Amino acid sequence: MKVKRAVPANGPAGLPGAGPAWLGIIRAPFLLLALSCAGLGVAAASLEPGQLGLLDVALVFVGALAAHISVNSLNEYSDYRTGLDFNTRRTPFSGGSGILPARGHLAWLALATGLAALALTAAIGIRFVFARGWPLLVTGLPGIAVVALYTPWIGRHWLPCLLAPGFGFGICMVNAACFSLSGRYDPTAFVASLVPFFLVSNLLLLNQLPDMVADRQASRRNVPIVFGRRAAIAVYAAFLASAYAVIAAGVALGLFPLYAAAGLLTAAVGLPSAISLIRTPPTDDALLRHQGINVIVNLATPALMAVGIVMGR
Repeated sequence: MKVKRAVPANGPAGLPGAGPAWLGIIRAPFLLLALSCAGLGVAAASLEPGQLGLLDVALVFVGALAAHISVNSLNEYSDYRTGLDFNTRRTPFSGGSGILPARGHLAWLALATGLAALALTAAIGIRFVFARGWPLLVTGLPGIAVVALYTPWIGRHWLPCLLAPGFGFGICMVNAACFSLSGRYDPTAFVASLVPFFLVSNLLLLNQLPDMVADRQASRRNVPIVFGRRAAIAVYAAFLASAYAVIAAGVALGLFPLYAAAGLLTAAVGLPSAISLIRTPPTDDALLRHQGINVIVNLATPALMAVGIVMGR
């Protein structure tokens, strides 16, 4: 394993005193994304006749969190074992938590957490298969596959690497949440799932820019590595515009209640950020600001849509 720089034995800067190392391994601050995306599916299911069971809703959110914890933990473990974590320039939004390079004896915890969370996700899915029917497997099984294959295989192929995050958090998570609660796949849920499909794919895409050197050394092949930074930024802008176009079209066609247009509010910060990225190739400090805006857009847009859908029932 090639090590290009050492990490202090007490962990990455700012970590001590911030809580158990386990919270770093699961990347706890980023788990809100799973709640936001699953919430969009719950909101779509609320449009169906009948009341949603509180236990079922809780299980949907637990399953979404478990899936996100699994992919995060397995990614932490793999990046440590391959040596990628030792070469990555760490930022608040990319490059991993830095826990394992500082505390390698916890690698077992990352692996155990990833596998246990994946098993919990599968168990909750099986419960809903028996409750709602086998068609849940149409989104459930691909979702499990994305979690299991993201780090070892998907990251080595640029197109799956680009689309898999949005596919997992958008297409799979939103539609599986809706089916688990309503027993059917709904057009509103499917169209709504395209919003996190574009946004979450963008989240990983922009976060790959600071890691290009380390990712290349680890034989990863993503859009920035294969096509360059400018092409990656162009794809980012196109995906962002597509997400907002889906919201506008969904409202215009009557698939979403008018209140769902609240998701467009994040365009006030998202679109200027994308335009700035296109006009001026970002320095490291400027890129950090755009990454922060990207996180806000990813968390707030599905959440605002979900609230709007519920309000417009």
